[in-house]
Amino acid sequence: MIELFNTQHTALQKTVSHKTRHERAMFLRRFFRDLTVKCGFKTAPDPRNLGQKHIHAMVQEWQREKLAPATIQTYLSFLRGLSMWVGKPGLVLKPAAYGLKVEEYQRQEIAKRDKSWSAQGVDVDAVLVQAVAFDPRVAASMRLMHTFGLRRKESVTCRPWVDVVPFESTGLPVDNRQADQYLWSKGKGGRVRWLPVQTEDQKLAIQVAQSLTDSRDGHMGNPAHGLKRNLRRLDYVLAKLGITRKGRGVTGHGLRHGRLNDIYEDITGQPSVVRGGGQVPPELDLAARLATSAAAGHARHRAASAYLGSSAVMRSKDPRQNDPPAK
Repeated sequence: MIELFNTQHTALQKTVSHKTRHERAMFLRRFFRDLTVKCGFKTAPDPRNLGQKHIHAMVQEWQREKLAPATIQTYLSFLRGLSMWVGKPGLVLKPAAYGLKVEEYQRQEIAKRDKSWSAQGVDVDAVLVQAVAFDPRVAASMRLMHTFGLRRKESVTCRPWVDVVPFESTGLPVDNRQADQYLWSKGKGGRVRWLPVQTEDQKLAIQVAQSLTDSRDGHMGNPAHGLKRNLRRLDYVLAKLGITRKGRGVTGHGLRHGRLNDIYEDITGQPSVVRGGGQVPPELDLAARLATSAAAGHARHRAASAYLGSSAVMRSKDPRQNDPPAK
């Protein structure tokens, strides 16, 4: 079944990424194995005979293991895909039907705190100096994350010569022009975005990256190693510099958070909600969130809330504001 159907998207008429295919295949194999190893079933069922008792037993195991809500949502999505493969599209019920509480399966998509380095008092420039001495390529990737808001994988796979092009080569509408040069980046779901190279820090990040590549088609990872090893190297260097949630309260992803919050503040003149900002007119708030989401590589403006906190519109619709006054 994996060989026949694993390229298909669960809900849309399109194929899924290699990463999703790998993770879904690994999960499904593990799921049927765990039915016997963890849930006490004598034998694993034929996938075509998967029933509610199997799913319910496994969900209870996930509860005991205290898996993250996002993980549980992903696993249920994988099972829905399997149910479609076997001709039982309605087999997997809503999470509540398996005894899951909302907080156990609902992703937290609104940031409650500022996850940027500056919020924890981490000096980006000082850490970059340390990183250069440790591994110049990793330092260059970190600088791209900091100045453009790239994800770690996007920064490692960035090809600073061929991915930086004149505005005329982007195909963007003339009215949208913000800079003479743009950085091409391909993110989650294969979504492509063009990031304007505007600030001196951004131009320096590109120059540093270009100086470290061995060819015009070279990327920021070590050319002698594959993507996985280069990503591990990035994580290793960050950890050696103390950049961990346990160590200094931040991760490498915090560089992205910092850049996206800066974009919002540049547009509105006000810090974001997670940075303690005040009221912003709804129209301006929406425009800033659209720009932030576009820079982040997300298709929905609501995705900006994961970096900025709740929007002015969301706050205005807070049902608690309509509650009767306390007596």
